[in-house]
Amino acid sequence: MDRPDADTTRQENSPVSAELATQLSELARELQQEDDVHAVLSGIVYAALDLIPGTAHASISLATGRKTIDSKAASGELARRVDALQSSTGQGPCMDAAHEDRVVRVPDLSLEDRWPDFARAAVELGARSMLSFQLFVEDDRLGALNLYGAGPDAFDGESEQIGLLVAAHAAVAFADSQKISQLGEALVARQLIGQAEGILMERYKITAEQAFLLLSRASSRSNLKLRDVAEHLARSGEIVTQRLPASEG
Repeated sequence: MDRPDADTTRQENSPVSAELATQLSELARELQQEDDVHAVLSGIVYAALDLIPGTAHASISLATGRKTIDSKAASGELARRVDALQSSTGQGPCMDAAHEDRVVRVPDLSLEDRWPDFARAAVELGARSMLSFQLFVEDDRLGALNLYGAGPDAFDGESEQIGLLVAAHAAVAFADSQKISQLGEALVARQLIGQAEGILMERYKITAEQAFLLLSRASSRSNLKLRDVAEHLARSGEIVTQRLPASEG
């Protein structure tokens, strides 16, 4: 009897089928075309629902300094509420996936003793099993992809392997979208500063360099960002001389 080809055997045993590889490639292209951070995150969440076996709900959350977890994109209310629960209790799979382990799998939350307060409340909300993946670490900010199963033992080794692939695509897409978003914010700031410089140049008959110096001094005196000083001048026609009230800043 002929021995099976080694490459064929590996392909049959691998969760990365030709169909999955195509879906992941399409996901990567779709995410690269997005220039809105929330759209990118939402795309990742719904891709997780479609591609990762056992996933009933999904979310992407941002953990800051082991203190707070913010749900940045979620497939529904259950995912958002469980993310909030991890933040209020200060414990859970997302915290561990983000800060300590790359992947955290929870077969049955009703039997979980690593995070007793979180696990008990999560079961009451309707979450029974979880799978969390670290997406990125940036200073004290850490991102995680969280998957929720409708019943116990919803996730297996295949879920974990495919989840790692989706998480890898997600991490790259998230980083790219952040850069695009930051670039967009920088362009807006530059436009505002240029507009403010123009106002000062016309008003006081000064050069662009002198106008920029006036804005910089106002920024320093008011302890506000240069962008905010420029925006206030463009909106009100006034140069900030002291920090603005919270409602105006």
